[in-house]
Amino acid sequence: MLSSLKILDRYIIRKFLSTFFFAIGLIIAISIVFDISEKLDDFLDKKAPLGEIIFDYYLNFIPYFANLFSPLFIFISVIFFTGRMAANTEIIVILNSGISFKRFLQPYLITAIFLSVASYFLGAYVIPQSNETRLEFENRYIKNPYVLKTRNIHRQISPGEYIYFENYNTIDKVGYLFSLEKFDAGRMKYKMLAERIVWDTISSKWTIENYYIREIENEKEKLTYGPRLDTILSFYPEDFSKRINHIQSMSNPELKDHINEEKMRGSGTTVFAEIELYKRTSYPFATIILTLIGVALSSRKVRGGIGLQIGMGILLSFTYIMFMQVSSTFATNGTTPAIVAVWIPNIVFLLIALYLVRKAPA
Repeated sequence: MLSSLKILDRYIIRKFLSTFFFAIGLIIAISIVFDISEKLDDFLDKKAPLGEIIFDYYLNFIPYFANLFSPLFIFISVIFFTGRMAANTEIIVILNSGISFKRFLQPYLITAIFLSVASYFLGAYVIPQSNETRLEFENRYIKNPYVLKTRNIHRQISPGEYIYFENYNTIDKVGYLFSLEKFDAGRMKYKMLAERIVWDTISSKWTIENYYIREIENEKEKLTYGPRLDTILSFYPEDFSKRINHIQSMSNPELKDHINEEKMRGSGTTVFAEIELYKRTSYPFATIILTLIGVALSSRKVRGGIGLQIGMGILLSFTYIMFMQVSSTFATNGTTPAIVAVWIPNIVFLLIALYLVRKAPA
């Protein structure tokens, strides 16, 4: 009996992995074809070298999108091969031989946990490195130069040190109506006002034009005026010219440091980094949940056959994606904590999974 169970485990695990890798390989191949057709004009217009297209972009495109969509294609794979087993009455034979449905689930869970752990470590530590190369390629050959559209920029660049721009041009690296304030124990010690501030790429310093400085020390004030001042400040043009998706190139430790730094600065982009961080755990966990749902849905032999089961699986997949997007929007609008917004779909689908497993054939 034990040997037969081990044979059954190996059979299901082999079916699971082979179907998943075939499905994810097929969808990635189709995605690459569509991506090439969409971006071919950009490659030609900006004269992207063929070597960079293959090795810098598509070689890093594959692991990112494979890992991103792996929970959904694991789900569809489980529906597909389990539905075939049910249609061929294999599951009925297995359950009638005295094996419980919970025992039947074990090889599915073992495989799902293995894929979930692998997905987590890839997403948290390996893929961010490849994303850095991919995003650099996109910024160079596909996307237009980044333009900061926000006006009235307020930032804390270090504890007690604040800057303000009425407007900042990311292309020319020029800020207008600039101010710098420094506080100590809640009291202002230093304030600078300037008409313009320009980044000097040669000296790697800021050039401040038509400035006014007020320094306060022991109830005494010192006022300074000037047409031009070259100085080093605790911020750089790169702080204003990064796209939101640059967080995809950070490992988990780097992402956590980035979140803490952005919170200190009072940046409005912190929530996007938090969503990215929490998705790196919620998506792998979704693999286990969707596997349970897939087995419970497809383990019965139904009149509609495997086509109906695959259709239900695709419908649930799109429902999950839509649910994740809607809940993430609640976080970006500032009404819901990022961790709650990211994990709500998993909690709802976990309840669905537990209900379906209870209703599955005994």
